[in-house]
Amino acid sequence: MSIEIANESGVDVDTDAVLAVARHALDEMGVNPLAELSVLLVDIEYMTELNHRWMGGDGPTDVLAFPMDEGSVDHGPGESAPAGGEPALLGDIVLCPEVAAKQAAAAGHTAADELHLLTVHGVLHLLGYDHAEPEEEREMFGLQARLLASWRSTRSR
Repeated sequence: MSIEIANESGVDVDTDAVLAVARHALDEMGVNPLAELSVLLVDIEYMTELNHRWMGGDGPTDVLAFPMDEGSVDHGPGESAPAGGEPALLGDIVLCPEVAAKQAAAAGHTAADELHLLTVHGVLHLLGYDHAEPEEEREMFGLQARLLASWRSTRSR
């Protein structure tokens, strides 16, 4: 699994933990081991620009997910590897640590915990999950909680 991470946010972030939680979520979801993912951490100004340009939103958001080629995504062990063994480009996850820190304070947990949650949230979006409808939201958020709990249990060993 190839995961690239770039921290351009100006905030000190444990990028190893962000990589680890992303890798755990992808492994648990049965994503092809040849898959490639990019994670970018950005400042509030750039996240505001991305949110406006791509989502029509005002102000910064916490996470954006940009799927690459949905036809190349391996959604689980029931599917074979891409033709010729070429890596599937899952896409990009963009995180804003400053927004995550504000949300973490409001939720009563650490900024690191919020970034881990947002990373898993972004991975699930790249895999086609959404939360626009109540049933989709229950499924996605339940899966997100299970993935985070299983990741945390592997770290506490």
